[in-house]
Amino acid sequence: MVAGSFTREHVSPVGIDRIWRAGILDGHNLVPKILPDYITKIELLEGDGGAGTVKKFHFTEAVKEFKFAVDKTEALDNENHIVKLSVIEGGFIGLRLKSCSFEIKFVAGSAGDTVEKITVDHDTLDDTPLSAEEEDRVLAGVWIMTKAIEEHLLANPTAYA
Repeated sequence: MVAGSFTREHVSPVGIDRIWRAGILDGHNLVPKILPDYITKIELLEGDGGAGTVKKFHFTEAVKEFKFAVDKTEALDNENHIVKLSVIEGGFIGLRLKSCSFEIKFVAGSAGDTVEKITVDHDTLDDTPLSAEEEDRVLAGVWIMTKAIEEHLLANPTAYA
């Protein structure tokens, strides 16, 4: 097992409050509607969206490596726009990773945009660290969802306003 961590950033043209509400607070409702080719539904297994909430993402055949992922919201800070999630089942767990957690932090940019900073902490199943390509694959779904949410919000300027 190898413990590792990596961080990636993305600048969104959408304001912080709208992307937070759409992507974090209501993502379980919005994402299946705007990404039906990838996600059939997101089930709330436990909780109300806050800390302790457990969600199950059901993927379509377009996602080749796995059919579902279950995550748990470890912390949700609405004031500072930070969410911490742990993948507890599915996804890359059991395939390449023993454990995987995400800290997603949104910071307001100076031009009305938002900087999304994602830190991934993980343990591999074997004694080899993740390659850069594997790190990108771990985050691929997050970036697909982020882009779809941005496109939806830009096309619907009053949504989540």
